[in-house]
Amino acid sequence: MTQLMGRPLLEVPGELGGRPVLADLLAGVRTALVGLALVGVPVLGLWIATPYADSDAAGATRLAGALWLLGHGAPVLRGGADAPLTLTPLLLGALMVVRLYRAGAGAASRRGLRSRWGGPVAVWTGYCAVAVGVVLHCAGPGPFRSRVLPDLLVVGLLAGLSTAAGFRSVRPETAFARFLRSVAVGTGSWFDRLPPDWRPVGGMPAVCRAAAAAGAGLVAAGGLLVAGAAVLDAVTGGGRGMALLGRGPAALSGLLLLTVLLLPNAVLWGAAYALGPGFEVGAGTLVSPGGTELGAVPEFPLFALLPQEGPGGWRLAVLLLPLLAGLVPAVLLGRAAAGRRSPVGAGPWTPAATAVAALAAALLLGAGAAALGWLSGGALAAGRMARLGPVPWRTGLAAAGWLAAVAVPGALLVRHRALGPAGVECADAAECADAAVCADGVECADAVEQAETVEGPVDARSPAGGTAGLVRPAPGRGVHARLTVPVRRRALELRARTHALVRRLSGQRGPTG
Repeated sequence: MTQLMGRPLLEVPGELGGRPVLADLLAGVRTALVGLALVGVPVLGLWIATPYADSDAAGATRLAGALWLLGHGAPVLRGGADAPLTLTPLLLGALMVVRLYRAGAGAASRRGLRSRWGGPVAVWTGYCAVAVGVVLHCAGPGPFRSRVLPDLLVVGLLAGLSTAAGFRSVRPETAFARFLRSVAVGTGSWFDRLPPDWRPVGGMPAVCRAAAAAGAGLVAAGGLLVAGAAVLDAVTGGGRGMALLGRGPAALSGLLLLTVLLLPNAVLWGAAYALGPGFEVGAGTLVSPGGTELGAVPEFPLFALLPQEGPGGWRLAVLLLPLLAGLVPAVLLGRAAAGRRSPVGAGPWTPAATAVAALAAALLLGAGAAALGWLSGGALAAGRMARLGPVPWRTGLAAAGWLAAVAVPGALLVRHRALGPAGVECADAAECADAAVCADGVECADAVEQAETVEGPVDARSPAGGTAGLVRPAPGRGVHARLTVPVRRRALELRARTHALVRRLSGQRGPTG
């Protein structure tokens, strides 16, 4: 009895270690049931708390199943008119993907004799078995109904990709891993087809890092806009969303739950708004910095954050956010072009190769932005509410254009400052006292370490006395060098004097004490 109570029923028992197929099958079933419980428990709790519910317990479970299917991106029919509902809650979808990924990784790390039906195939089979039951249960009459064949295809595709990715993360020598490796090699070999002067050698990792940094910056910009709109709506006029508070605690809790599930969608819509094309909240509408055209929208907390109708005006200032999001990718590409984080034997890139790498990062970001814009949108009903979210191709073009406009000149500027006009790379630009010294062909010395060996006060007027000769701006340099070099020189002098004082107090008179 103690053993039965101490071991979860859906965990893989130790006796099944010699039966990995059954263990993986149960792992898939458990993964699906846990995801279904994450949706079903709040829905059933709200149904119990509602004093006058319109449906019975079977209707509540069908609603939970419909939400579970929507989290996978499966289409659901709504109402008696069979209106399509395809707006996917991305937070729920991310939870499903993470659970399937971990199930695939757990199946890969499990020991024991394994047949061809074990591993991700068994996990996928167990997950899809639960999905079949959910789809059939939700196919009956009710406010939300499933579409049997499309829903099963979508759930099966998502489960297969996520489980295979988790299995591949632990066992990199699978056929799926070899396929991904071949795709990566084929993508990286695209640069090899370019002329030598236009070829960023070993630049594919840097391009991917730059695109990921730009994407993270745009997502942060979208989150900032959503948070700012919420604060502005709460401060001005008491908040349009406050009218939803009078529907009772159960209805308010349901709306808040849906708001949390759709919050990643709202962040991506905010990113599309910052890029310029904006998004739609119904056919014939547009929400963008240049202006807002809205009609009647459903009463929902996130829709209460939409700007008022009319021209953009001061809202055009949000177009500065994509510019800021492109600074970090420009620095990453510029440092890679100067030879930082490059393969052994690969020298600095030419300016043309740097521009090619920046354009490749922009294209990669544009493809990702278009895909995310498509995933975040959908339909709430037929007719006017059949189009919600960003237009994918406009969002992708805007993201690629903004990054290309910022990353190409920014990467070239960072490369120029890191290499200098002579094309010689500094040992460490952060430790160089002046980049102009490296550009003139003089070896870049570590001014900090030299300052630590100075005994006594440093004569700033003597070129050979301490660090003054190292941080003197070269003739003909720009205003930036003549403003920053004296500040760094004073900082080095202060550090040298402090170090000399500490050495005197400790009784050390020379470098060796």
